[in-house]
Amino acid sequence: MPYKQINDLPDSVKNNLPKHAQEIFQAAFNNAEEEYGEEERAFRVAWSAVKRDYEKGDDGHWHKKPEDITQYSSDKAEN
Repeated sequence: MPYKQINDLPDSVKNNLPKHAQEIFQAAFNNAEEEYGEEERAFRVAWSAVKRDYEKGDDGHWHKKPEDITQYSSDKAEN
């Protein structure tokens, strides 16, 4: 079942992830569930999408990963 609103997300997502990470989770879950039709697979895809931009810190909270400055610098050098 797709999540129409952030408030519809499971408590494990709402109570632990920052708002932007929740939005990533919602979009990834909905797309994966529509594509694959499997809730379990959609959850795996959604968590993978969140972990691409966020990481769980030593404090137990999820934090946005710092941007990769080296990638940005090499992209600028090529242009």
